[in-house]
Amino acid sequence: MADSRSEPLVLGIETSCDETGVGIVRGHTLLADAVASSVDEHARFGGVVPEVASRAHLEAMVPTIQRALKDAGVAASDLDGIAVTAGPGLAGALLVGVSAAKAYAYALGKPLYGVNHLASHICVDQLEHGPLPEPTMALLVSGGHSSLLLAPDITADVRPLGSTIDDAAGEAFDKIARVLNLGFPGGPVIDRIARDGDPAAIAFPRGLTGPRDAVYDFSFSGLKTAVARWIEAKRAAGEEVPVADVSASFQEAVVDVLTRKAVRACKDEGVEHLMIGGGVAANSRLRALAERRCEDAGITLRVPRPKLCTDNGAMVAALGAEMVARGRSASAWDLSADSSLPVTDPHVPDPGADPHTHPHTHSHDHVHELSRKNLYA
Repeated sequence: MADSRSEPLVLGIETSCDETGVGIVRGHTLLADAVASSVDEHARFGGVVPEVASRAHLEAMVPTIQRALKDAGVAASDLDGIAVTAGPGLAGALLVGVSAAKAYAYALGKPLYGVNHLASHICVDQLEHGPLPEPTMALLVSGGHSSLLLAPDITADVRPLGSTIDDAAGEAFDKIARVLNLGFPGGPVIDRIARDGDPAAIAFPRGLTGPRDAVYDFSFSGLKTAVARWIEAKRAAGEEVPVADVSASFQEAVVDVLTRKAVRACKDEGVEHLMIGGGVAANSRLRALAERRCEDAGITLRVPRPKLCTDNGAMVAALGAEMVARGRSASAWDLSADSSLPVTDPHVPDPGADPHTHPHTHSHDHVHELSRKNLYA
């Protein structure tokens, strides 16, 4: 058995939205997962405010990194690399994380890895269930993304099969929760209330499921509008809105489409494993329906525990550790945040580096010895 200390020890920073996440991973083992959330600061606005998120990241960054190092029981100088979400996400929020990662990597003399937020959501499952099968089919569902991705190699080859053409699943949950006066974020509260409702009580539409529709794309805008109009009609007639039944029926319409398309993609591509990630993957009904449909289809389902489904630094560290283990080239010091970084770019390598160069031989030694000795002894 290999010595676990020979596996790459990587710190990951995630600031794509409203969570300041810092994770530390050794190989496929999670050592620390520190998160500072600014969700309460956004709740009164009914959604994430980019400027508020960026300022919250600035305030939380150093304390969260310090907490992660303490939880992991390692020194910053022990790290083999620093990974950071370079995109996609909110531009200002991403810049905070990228700037912090550059500062720590430079001061420590460690390689820097700018990685993709979506690819990180897939790679985090390695911390739960071990190495990803190749290829893996991934269904990513969150407030900003609803995507079907085929990943033959999580570090270098991720292929988009389908995505949302309007509202993402998590966004639809938030908007319906707002109409029902349930607060923000909407996903957890609708999931909880739906348990007391009837998912077949109201026949809400299933978007993009017709014979001429895009097979793997998603659309929840029409569903959102249909639910809002149904609620408005009830209120206009002076009738009480059955919140539990509306929540259950709406949720069922969302997860029905998500799971049907994901299982179909697995069958069409001949892939025997489905991974579900992203914040909405914490939804209990999505998990239950996906498990049943995958079992019926002979597909192995992999879903991380709920805490690893939402945005976190552990997922970034997991992908960074995989980059190190596979010898992918590190990022250049002029790495920039890219709010629309395509998922086909799992990471942002140094364009001037030899792609076959192992990151430990990549030139990151132009760091002042004074910084090494005094800042991180």
